[in-house]
Amino acid sequence: MILRVLFWMPRILSIMFALFLSLFALDVFEPGVSFWSAILGLAIHLIPVYLVIIALVVAWRWELIGALSFFALAVLYIVLAWGRFPWSVYLIISGPLVLIGVLFLLNWFCRDKLRER
Repeated sequence: MILRVLFWMPRILSIMFALFLSLFALDVFEPGVSFWSAILGLAIHLIPVYLVIIALVVAWRWELIGALSFFALAVLYIVLAWGRFPWSVYLIISGPLVLIGVLFLLNWFCRDKLRER
């Protein structure tokens, strides 16, 4: 039971985090913005979501590489956004990425037991 939760938890959290990040892209839909400008803005604002999804796809198969990818995304966000927001924003965005990375790392450590099931 615990191993099943350990297997699915980072995957579910990754999907939920991607959905959370995608909410921030909705600010492109404002009155007076043309359809094509809104679509282009939406595609650009969804780049972080694409990165999380790519990391999830990699982590689903290779947990160690995925864990390192999530850690790298957390650091990348802090580096790129440093000084623009209060520290709580960095915690809200990078915190879940680090948590997901730790869970995928635990998946990697327990991979033999997880694959038995």
